[in-house]
Formats: sequence, structure tokens, C-alpha cells
Amino acid sequence: MAVVVWIAEGTWPACVDAARTHAPEGADIVLLHITPADIPGAAHGAFVGLLGRGHPERDPGTTLEHMATASAGQLLADAAQRLGRPCTRTERTGRVEREVVAAAEGADLLVLARDGDRTHLGPRSLGPASRFIIDHAPCPLLLVWPETAPGIATIPPPPPHPHPPGPPHHR
Repeated sequence: MAVVVWIAEGTWPACVDAARTHAPEGADIVLLHITPADIPGAAHGAFVGLLGRGHPERDPGTTLEHMATASAGQLLADAAQRLGRPCTRTERTGRVEREVVAAAEGADLLVLARDGDRTHLGPRSLGPASRFIIDHAPCPLLLVWPETAPGIATIPPPPPHPHPPGPPHHR
């Protein structure tokens, strides 16, 4: 069984715990971290546009790239330690949601966590990245709450209807 676990800031411990609990012993587990490509690129562009090309050693985009790589490596190391089983650590850079979907191709299970408003049950608990992944995943998913799920009292009320549902009336 091949299991991909999306390791993202703030939600990764719940994903690792779910993989440890639900992936059978001997499963091939891939811990996956995606660094968004747009952050260092925006810093590079701002530096060139505002400050010119004269001092590339002061380009903040390069610093951000190094920091992102170090952060990803540390997250993956922490996740592997928490998992406590053999695993593969994979780092990618790009559009987060598309990279996760691409990495899940051929997997038997993708583990991810809710990344939106986690104070209420419902669709807003999914951020744009997880919503895209859920809609496009090429394999079964295990969607987890990063912390204890909110109570069912947080479900939004149903929309108002002009007539109660029921069978149509015949004359």
C-alpha cells in the first residue's frame, strides 16, 4: 500500500498521527512537503523592480528560498520522527494544490488535513488548497481535523424554504 501524507505547517502532526493509525504495517509512506513557488519569486521580482540589478547578493528571494528549504527539511524530519516508521521524505516546489495531486497519482491513500476555518463544521473548514485536492485527487482520501473537531452545534442552519418538503399535491 502506498500512502502519501501532506506535511503542511500547522496541520502536519494530525496527518502523521492519522497515517500511523490507519496505514498498515509495511505500507510505503511518503511524507510530502510543498514549498509555494510564488513566495521567493515575488521577492525576486520586488527586489529587481525596486532596487535594481546591481547587488544580487542582497536579493531577498534567494534568502527566502534557502529559508524555505531549511524549513521544509526540518518539518519533514520532525514528521518522520513522529511517524516512527520507515518512510520517504519528498520536497517539491510549485503550486501547492497541484503538486499534492500530482504526488498522489498512483497512491492508495492520501492523508490531508482541513486548512480553512476550523471553528465550525462545514465547507469553510476547507481552504482553497484542500478543496482543490479533494476535488481532483486521483486516489482515496483520509481528511482529518488538525485538532478536535468542533461540535455538531456549529453546523450552519439549513437555508429557509418557502414550503416544507414533501410529496407534490395532486388535484
